[in-house]
Amino acid sequence: MAAEPTGPLGESEVWFQRHGLPYFVPGERAAVRAALRPGRTLPLLVVVLLAAIAAGVALAWYAEEISAGPALLLAIVLTAALWYALTALRFRPIVGWALGRTTGTLARLLPTMSRALPLLLVFVTFLFINAEAWQMTAELPIGLLWLTVLLFVSLGVVFLLVRLPEEVDKADDDVDDEFLTRACAGTPLERPCAELLADPDADPAARAEVHGYERWNLILALVIVQAVQVLLLAVSVFAFFLVFGSLVMEPQVQESWTGTNLQNIAWLPSVSLQLVKVSIFLAGFSGLYLTVSTVTDETYRAQFFSGVTRELERAVGMRAVYLALRDRSGPVTDGGTPAPPAPGG
Repeated sequence: MAAEPTGPLGESEVWFQRHGLPYFVPGERAAVRAALRPGRTLPLLVVVLLAAIAAGVALAWYAEEISAGPALLLAIVLTAALWYALTALRFRPIVGWALGRTTGTLARLLPTMSRALPLLLVFVTFLFINAEAWQMTAELPIGLLWLTVLLFVSLGVVFLLVRLPEEVDKADDDVDDEFLTRACAGTPLERPCAELLADPDADPAARAEVHGYERWNLILALVIVQAVQVLLLAVSVFAFFLVFGSLVMEPQVQESWTGTNLQNIAWLPSVSLQLVKVSIFLAGFSGLYLTVSTVTDETYRAQFFSGVTRELERAVGMRAVYLALRDRSGPVTDGGTPAPPAPGG
């Protein structure tokens, strides 16, 4: 087993891990590459699918609700995928950093909520006080409602995966000495960066282009940060409609709109199951709307990406200096071992 890097290289790898950049570390990147080999993923996928299908069929038969089967199947598959991502694919540092960053910037998130929520609430409130919306959601089985919310989530994630790479590509476009100095300030590579920039033979800016697993690391970090923020906004919408509905929607109105007898929540007597269903549906729809708006609307975009852009630039600059310093110490493979000499070298 190769020895772990020491000095600035080792300290910078610890820094990468703490800032949600595990794929920037060669050893971690090699482990992820190994975890994605078909020999490891296919057997696990087959086992999970067989277990999920069996559980889904059993639940659909027991509950006499066909939609409960696919809902449980997807829940099991997504749970297994999340577990594999957090462990084998090293998502845990990325998720931990994203959650920490979101809770640490709640003060900056509040202005965004004050901008985004009022207009959104005006729009979806018209749907909330619409009889057709209540009729539709009241007739939706729980399993089908879960599948509908998953559809909104899937569309939002796909949209982010299509649009957010543009933000990553912008971060490494204009990298120069000043950029690198600013990015490495206050990090373990601050002094090595100054030494490399003073060396006429070293050119760390030439290593600024991010690609492969490292590029996906930045994209995933952005997706998770964005998803957590949108989730907070969607939960705010859900809570608003629960409170608003319990205050203004009389039971007689709910029954006349849904055409069914109300099913009250035992520990919330003023909240009906029908109200919870329509609130969940509108919160999911609002989450999809906010996802699209925060990426395409320049007003929301500036609010959401102001701090994240600085993090991207720091990651790009740190990586460029790290690679230059590592090359000076000798080429290293993704597994952390010295690379074999080049042919003829």
